Amino acid sequence: HEIVRMQRAARRAGTACTKTRTEVRGGGKKPWKQKGTGRARSGTRTSPLWRGGGVVFGPKPRDYSFKLPKKVKKLGLRMALSSRFSDKLMLVLDNFKIEEIKTKKFIGVMNALKIDNALIVIPERDDHLERSSRNVQGFKVIPTAGLNVYDILLHKHIVLLQPCIGQLEERLLS
Repeated sequence: HEIVRMQRAARRAGTACTKTRTEVRGGGKKPWKQKGTGRARSGTRTSPLWRGGGVVFGPKPRDYSFKLPKKVKKLGLRMALSSRFSDKLMLVLDNFKIEEIKTKKFIGVMNALKIDNALIVIPERDDHLERSSRNVQGFKVIPTAGLNVYDILLHKHIVLLQPCIGQLEERLLS
């Protein structure tokens, strides 16, 4: 849970912004004299009490990301992978090559495997596979280095290629 929270927080844009009384345009001159008018005293048009004035404690752009210990991140990844493995939702293939960039061929392969939602982990970037699967909902192709807990939990199945297992062991045991 912590790891998913961390990943989602890091993805937040954090661009909400409002103007304070100092940032609102105008308001340099006192609207009317302090005494003798019968009206309430006022010093500037940008006061938060006034219409068109600044916002008191409004949002400012900020970074929502936070760090977790490396050991916690590795443990989370290990747990997510073992969960999919124990539920028999992990499939290991020797190779997965698509000769030409065709979404139809990718869908055909997935239908043959009886998989409708999967995270496909490949050892290194494969342009043909990535572009063939890009427009298919429920599928995501990522290299081993990009494997993360959020994507594992988001997809029902994990399709691993044989060379990825060594890379994953190295990553999780280091």
